[in-house]
Amino acid sequence: MADPVCLITGTGDGIGAATARRFASDGYRIAMLARTEERLKRLEKEIPGSRGYVCDISDLDLLRKTAAKAREELGSICVAVHNAAQGAFETILDADPARFEELFRINTTALMVLTQSVASDMLEQGKGAIMVTGNTSAWRGKPRFCMFAPTKAAQRILAEAIARELGPKGIHVAYITIDAAVDTPWTRPRIYPNKPDDFFAKPSAIADTIYHVAHQDPSAWTFNVDVRPYHESW
Repeated sequence: MADPVCLITGTGDGIGAATARRFASDGYRIAMLARTEERLKRLEKEIPGSRGYVCDISDLDLLRKTAAKAREELGSICVAVHNAAQGAFETILDADPARFEELFRINTTALMVLTQSVASDMLEQGKGAIMVTGNTSAWRGKPRFCMFAPTKAAQRILAEAIARELGPKGIHVAYITIDAAVDTPWTRPRIYPNKPDDFFAKPSAIADTIYHVAHQDPSAWTFNVDVRPYHESW
């Protein structure tokens, strides 16, 4: 029996790479999508059974073609993780509508295209999982979040619509809200240089949650999942 295949968008050195490692550790072959070829080549060497695909998912046609190529080379995709995201944090008066529409393509429309690209095989097999990583911007608007929060809120609602449509057909869709600063190589030095270790959410711990939810028993599926450090205010 062929190894199962997991496709991950946004395979950076944080949640994406950690998720790739977690699924690979349980025998999955991994299709890693990212914009940076150098990083993908490094991860291919580190993660058994992985293959990198250079893909800017704001190019929706390229996303379709890349998902099809991954399917052709690795096999039917049984888990897809939409982890790619971009944000912009301007005041409403400075916000660029063109940039807003680009963020919408990356955060939301790409989820629609990804689902269309992987769902046929899942429906044929009567099972599959689509996991979407989000954050608290999907639940509230704040100053300077006028471009980011609406795209993440739309992403969450789209994921819920997909879950309600495809769930009864065997495809488990879940939205993982990450209420935390994630411990990545760039987060600490650039944004939180003086914070202690327990201030951050560990990518490996988030990956464990994604893996667990993707493999929940169909009699007890979860859609909304919150993860946060134990002392985070909420």
